[in-house]
Amino acid sequence: QVQLVESGGGLVQAGGSLRLSCSASGRTFRSYAMGWFRQAPGKEREFLAGISWTGGRTYLAASVKGRFTISRDNVKNTLSLQMNSLKPEDTAVYYCTAHATPPYYSGPFNSYDYSGQGTQVTVSS
Repeated sequence: QVQLVESGGGLVQAGGSLRLSCSASGRTFRSYAMGWFRQAPGKEREFLAGISWTGGRTYLAASVKGRFTISRDNVKNTLSLQMNSLKPEDTAVYYCTAHATPPYYSGPFNSYDYSGQGTQVTVSS
């Protein structure tokens, strides 16, 4: 089992940057692909980014490609999402997720095995 805790959310102006972090407990962190989803008010949860077990492969949804970067540290058991050029439409609750997948798979994902509680990101215009 993996327990996930997100941090780093907040309020930022359009065009700004934020870095989200996810701390994972459990010795099996490195055996999961990891991902980020978000959910805006009144909308379905949206997949944003995925990364394979070792971090060698990543996948970014079209809506964030070129602006967001996903990375992981299997020594520190952390997952990160660097978000640049933020837009008001990026406002949402962001969730860190874990996926029981083959080693080299990085997404896209439409479900997850574990999720954190989420961190709020608000982008003002």
